[in-house]
Amino acid sequence: MDRKQRAELVRHFTNAIPYSRALDMRLDELGDGDAVISMPYDSRFVGDPDTGVIHGGAVSALMDTTGGAAVMSHPDAPVVTATLDLRIDYMRAAVPGQRIVCRAECYHVTRSVAFIRAVAHDDDSENPIATANGAFTADSGKITKRSAGAPA
Repeated sequence: MDRKQRAELVRHFTNAIPYSRALDMRLDELGDGDAVISMPYDSRFVGDPDTGVIHGGAVSALMDTTGGAAVMSHPDAPVVTATLDLRIDYMRAAVPGQRIVCRAECYHVTRSVAFIRAVAHDDDSENPIATANGAFTADSGKITKRSAGAPA
């Protein structure tokens, strides 16, 4: 699959996820193992009404989706993936009213696992909202001797 086809598949994947649509996520950039996805500020997702700060769950969803997109765009990874593990460290609240941008890199792919790192920020790109490290599935979904006998 060439780069253009992968990009179209990632775009379709992102738009097909109901929470991605609800959060109005937008695929801004896609490279070989790199993805940038952003979402606008939306008062429906405020976690603290007193401050107007977006709920951490919305940031988490953005980081998870961007990590998956980075894996799907990597030339050595399959085009289908799922999150195995995602650790997110929150550093500060996003500034109310500002778009949140996440950049993820798939930096290593093994036979069955792809590893990502990601950073989310608002208008202040030098001061992250959160960072993430994660592992995603990277197998082709083929039946192997090892998986053939596994319980369904």
